[in-house]
Amino acid sequence: MDIARRNKQNPILKPSDIKPSAEGMKIECLLNPGVFRFENKIWLLLRVAERPVQKDGEVSFPVLKEGTIEILSFRMDDPDLDASDPRIINYKGKDYLTTLSHLRLVCSEDGVHFKEPAGYAPIFGDGEQESFGIEDCRVATMEDGYHLTYTKVSPEGVGVGYIFTKNWKDFERRGMIFPPHNKDCAIFENKLNNKYFALHRPSSPEIGGNYIWLAESPDLLHWGFHKCISTTRANSWDSARVGAGASPINTPKGFLEIYHGATKENRYCLGALLLNKDDPSIVIARSKEPIMEPLAEYEKTGFFGNVVFTNGHLVDGDKLSIYYGASDEVICLAEFSISEILSSLKL
Repeated sequence: MDIARRNKQNPILKPSDIKPSAEGMKIECLLNPGVFRFENKIWLLLRVAERPVQKDGEVSFPVLKEGTIEILSFRMDDPDLDASDPRIINYKGKDYLTTLSHLRLVCSEDGVHFKEPAGYAPIFGDGEQESFGIEDCRVATMEDGYHLTYTKVSPEGVGVGYIFTKNWKDFERRGMIFPPHNKDCAIFENKLNNKYFALHRPSSPEIGGNYIWLAESPDLLHWGFHKCISTTRANSWDSARVGAGASPINTPKGFLEIYHGATKENRYCLGALLLNKDDPSIVIARSKEPIMEPLAEYEKTGFFGNVVFTNGHLVDGDKLSIYYGASDEVICLAEFSISEILSSLKL
């Protein structure tokens, strides 16, 4: 049951639309932007994945080391190399990412045609916890400014970083708020009972799985009272992993969360959760079938095909504009009716 109304100009952004961060680098993918309004414009905080221009017979990729980019290269015929996954390389038992990601700002008057504005610098990884880059930033807009939660990646693991800004030029890095292995963190833009809430996704490969959890905090830095609120479902479109999208949407019926689900074959779709307005650990309803699945050609083929993935949207009355990554390569736009999504949950 795909109820998405895809923009006719999709994909609205491709890797060739953005300049690489340095000479000799090539942008392989644009992925999963955070979305917000600022200075009467619509902005995307893109995840930009780069690597060096590849040479025949070799695979090369960047890592951050002591504030500079170091390029590592391996021969493709090296028996110690496993490069079967386009996203991850394993060499002598050690994992590396094939690309290094940073965050880049683009803005638009109409929400479809985006450009990089002057005076707004990219956000790069910083320190050992981000030596494999920073990824998939969610933006929670509150009265005091913009709260960014993103994925910090390093050889030691994947955790959730937190940055605060008021003007998108000055950034206060507030460290790792959820330790490895954790990602897909979306902060509620509304406080409840004078507390902050966030969805997050710890991973438990031995017991449990890749499930959506809820946490609460007095200050956005210290999180506790964790509760698992949504698990995977066998023989379903979300059977292998689930994770939160952007900040939940405050509706009269409850908090509406657009989430992603995937199968073991790595086919990613979008669905919806409806959370209780007074106690968001209570799931009132959940999509039986996805509200969006990879059907368009640009969603089925690309750097990593059969993927629609979002962590950013805008709400305008009943209209929900979801900006999403397709096939881990291009940025697209689809519109939904919030009331239609709620009706699909069979309340």
